[in-house]
Amino acid sequence: MPELPEVETVRRGLEPVLAGRTLVDVRISDSRLTRPHDPLAVAMRLCGNRIVAVDRRGKYLIVRFESGGALVIHLRMTGSLRSAPDGSLPDDTHRRAVVTLDNGSAVAYRDVRRFGTWDLFEPGAVEQYLDDRLGPEPLSGRFTTAVFARALARRRAPIKSVILDQKTVAGVGNIYADEALWRAKIHPLREAAALTDVEVATLRRTIRAALQRGVELQGSTLRDYALPDGEYGGMQNEFKAYGREGEPCARCRTPIEKIKVGGRGTWYCPRCQRSPREAV
Repeated sequence: MPELPEVETVRRGLEPVLAGRTLVDVRISDSRLTRPHDPLAVAMRLCGNRIVAVDRRGKYLIVRFESGGALVIHLRMTGSLRSAPDGSLPDDTHRRAVVTLDNGSAVAYRDVRRFGTWDLFEPGAVEQYLDDRLGPEPLSGRFTTAVFARALARRRAPIKSVILDQKTVAGVGNIYADEALWRAKIHPLREAAALTDVEVATLRRTIRAALQRGVELQGSTLRDYALPDGEYGGMQNEFKAYGREGEPCARCRTPIEKIKVGGRGTWYCPRCQRSPREAV
């Protein structure tokens, strides 16, 4: 699933394409994309809107309109957006929607597994929707050590599960959780509330560092993720833990191991990242 760096990269690619443009035609061919709302009705409401900005909260893209309304796009597992400056799009059986802009360009939404969503909001409604679902942005000034510590307090779940909770911190998914924990030298099964003050501060710093590096490299190219221009990111070439089972740790050369945490595949170094029992 695209995480914060991938979604931020998509946002940066889309904003110069969409900002200042008006939607002159919208075609939604998959009813699952807008359910429970009728796709034709959503398409009609979108037409004629002038886009003023493309924002992001966590893993959500927010297309903001001059009217004050907004379209919130969640790419889920395999959603992607592709732009065509001349409006020409190749045939694609996985295309779910196409928007045409007032300058003749087009943007297509593609989704193999059809889990992505488009939600249209009236003026003033989108912020509450997102606030109800998301914690602080990890790359913003709101994500302080004190805020993070309060979110972890009394949480007995494994620290990896807690930082995957979008109400703890927005935008962190499986990849960057593993990378941040490896950087912090914290075992993914450690009880969140048991982390020391120093560990909490360190993990906050490494979450930010892993995400910032992902943004710099335009995300990690896994499965169907791609940029709006069809290019791909390069973060996967710098993974230290995620997906590297059996490969030597970049710090100590111990083979990386894989376990399950909360049903999610999890990669870590058994030497650098001490087990919960060893950490006591």
